[in-house]
Amino acid sequence: MILAPLSQSDSMKKPTRKRISAKKTLRSPSVRRVGAKHRKPQSTKASVAVDNDGKLTFNHAMIYVKDVERGIVFYRDLLGFKLIEDFQYEKKPVYARLRAPGGDGTIALHQVGPENSVLSDGVRLYFEVRALDDFCRNLQKKGFHMTQLPRMMPWGWRHAYLNDPDGHEISLYWAGENRMKKTMIKAQRAARV
Repeated sequence: MILAPLSQSDSMKKPTRKRISAKKTLRSPSVRRVGAKHRKPQSTKASVAVDNDGKLTFNHAMIYVKDVERGIVFYRDLLGFKLIEDFQYEKKPVYARLRAPGGDGTIALHQVGPENSVLSDGVRLYFEVRALDDFCRNLQKKGFHMTQLPRMMPWGWRHAYLNDPDGHEISLYWAGENRMKKTMIKAQRAARV
C-alpha cells in the first residue's frame, strides 16, 4: 500500500487516509517505503501480543500534520519517541509511526494536503512521565515553549501543557497511583464533608 497526502476532496468531517493499491497503479520510482531494513533498528525488544479475549483494545492515535518530518523531529527528538517506520512519497515522508519511549503506546503522523486543516478541537494527547518537572525543564532548555508549566490539578494529577508544531494540544502529566483510580475534584470532596 502506498500512502499519499490527503487532498482537498477528502472529507474534513471524517478523516480517512487516501489509499492507493500498488496492484492497481504503477509504482513510481519516486515512491518508496522506508522501514527497518533502511534504518538502524531502534530496539531489538519485541512487543508481546496481548490476549484481549476478544475485547476492544486501543491501538494508536493518528495525528494529521502539515509536515511529517517536522513532526518526527518533535516527537522523536524532543519527546523521545522511537521511529518504527515511515513512508515516503516523492522523497518526502508522508506517514510515520512512532512508539512511546515507555510502554507499548504508538502514534502515527499522517500528512494532509496544503489546503486542508489539521485542527483537532476537542482532542488532546496525554503522555505520562514520572519526572515531569525535569522533563519539562529539559524541553525549555531546548527552546521549547510550555503553555502551562507543571502544576497540581484539582483532580490530583500533576499536569503541564504544550502544543506540537501543528498546534495539537499535549498534556504531559504524572498521575502515579491515581491514574487508574476514580478521582474527585476538590470542590466535590469539600461538598461531601
